[in-house]
Amino acid sequence: MTNGVLTRLLIVAVGALMTEKTHAGSFTEALLAQGPVPAQAARMTLYTPLLGSWEMDVVDYEDGGTRRTSKGEWHFAWVLEGRAIQDVFIAPARWARRPSQPATGNRYGTTLRVYDPKLDAWRVTWINPVNGVSNALLGRQRGEDIVQEGQDTDGSLIRWSFAEITPRSFRCRGELSTDEGRSWRLAAEFRGRRIGDGGAAR
Repeated sequence: MTNGVLTRLLIVAVGALMTEKTHAGSFTEALLAQGPVPAQAARMTLYTPLLGSWEMDVVDYEDGGTRRTSKGEWHFAWVLEGRAIQDVFIAPARWARRPSQPATGNRYGTTLRVYDPKLDAWRVTWINPVNGVSNALLGRQRGEDIVQEGQDTDGSLIRWSFAEITPRSFRCRGELSTDEGRSWRLAAEFRGRRIGDGGAAR
């Protein structure tokens, strides 16, 4: 093998390694952001107490009163140049998941929360590919709580509320109404405990 051929092979090999290194983690680097976009930072504080990672106690309530419990995990981060907050919600948690996990109560989905300055509210989109659920809601502050309201695929109203938010814990309640909001049924309740520091001060 001549020196010229060897040199060209080395150049190709080094180029391939550099390309691999350049693209390693490029998806997460392109997705994640250090904080909110500066121009709107003062108006985008609603969800910042939730940034970071949480271990969850999950309770689902069925129509007949059946109560189903599981352990979960919830991770929140700034994304898209700081114009949105995205989360990943997993229940049962990854350590408890099984290949034959039934779809009922099974969540491995993501929510994208995008601030809309015209509405002074957050457009919230939840997608759970495990069971094909997708919901669109609007999130606003109501007192000390965060309330997200929308409509389910069957036409019923849905409401997800974050309450009792502290640097180390929070409670989230999912409710639905089939009578245009005159009465509400508790469908799910989540209690979160922060894992480590996880962005509590951001």
